[in-house]
Amino acid sequence: MELFYADDIQESRVRLDAEESAHCVRVLRHRPGDEISVIDGVGTLYRCALEIADAKGAEARILERTPGFGAHPYHLTMAVCPTKNIDRYEWFVEKATEVGVDVIAPVIGERSERKVLKTERLKRLALSATKQSLKAAIPQITEPQSVRDFILAAPADALKLICYCFDDVERILITDVLRWQAAAGCPASERSEAPSGACRSVSETCLQVEATQAPDGGESRNRHAPFIGGSAKRWGFENQGDQDRVAILIGPEGDFSPEEAALAREHGWMPVQLGPSRLRTETAAVVAATAVYLAVLGNN
Repeated sequence: MELFYADDIQESRVRLDAEESAHCVRVLRHRPGDEISVIDGVGTLYRCALEIADAKGAEARILERTPGFGAHPYHLTMAVCPTKNIDRYEWFVEKATEVGVDVIAPVIGERSERKVLKTERLKRLALSATKQSLKAAIPQITEPQSVRDFILAAPADALKLICYCFDDVERILITDVLRWQAAAGCPASERSEAPSGACRSVSETCLQVEATQAPDGGESRNRHAPFIGGSAKRWGFENQGDQDRVAILIGPEGDFSPEEAALAREHGWMPVQLGPSRLRTETAAVVAATAVYLAVLGNN
């Protein structure tokens, strides 16, 4: 399936911009009457019939709308410090978009080597990766802000995870936290602000088998095992308007400063680890996004 993007969508018609029109008409040689698929960048796929095959401004008639095309049942914000080598950061934007992310927030830490970042190219990369991975919603690329400002502005109801390497701070494996997120019955706001010791206790509890007698006297069931009994609802499968929000913060090559890490913990950010390997910033970001993707979609 070849996807085109348009922001000029009326009630029954779609108009492609010059770049998308040229790709549609000159490169792919579509002609009037051909069916094409168009996304609006905010989640809807339009099946259309091409009527004006103009390489500078193609137009099509809408035949069918498919809301939520290629959507994932969670809301993920990846706040990642730009890398010194910008190519690595661009790679992260592309791969995170393919996996599934809603907001990419460049953040500048006290130890960041790159202090300036232009977002226009990142937006173009995100659009290309969105179409390539068959999605209809393009991730939002925010303007750079400081790590401190992002920590303070993060929504209180999000599950907030920060990845860093301080040896004197106990960090939980991110997959354990996500299992807890899926299995626990408490709101995300309560989970995100739980102390790290309690988090580990809860995640371990979720991994244990606690059999309870079924009301009808039938087979017992495990109330706390991950991804059993209502996890789909908690992840937003049943109600897209009630999605769990996850925010993950990844530091620069030199890691967060102790002051930034302490500020994050004071404001409900949970320290997590991604495993024993030492990962580059962009690799850590993609691994974290993939962990969310697999925790949700791989077990439902």
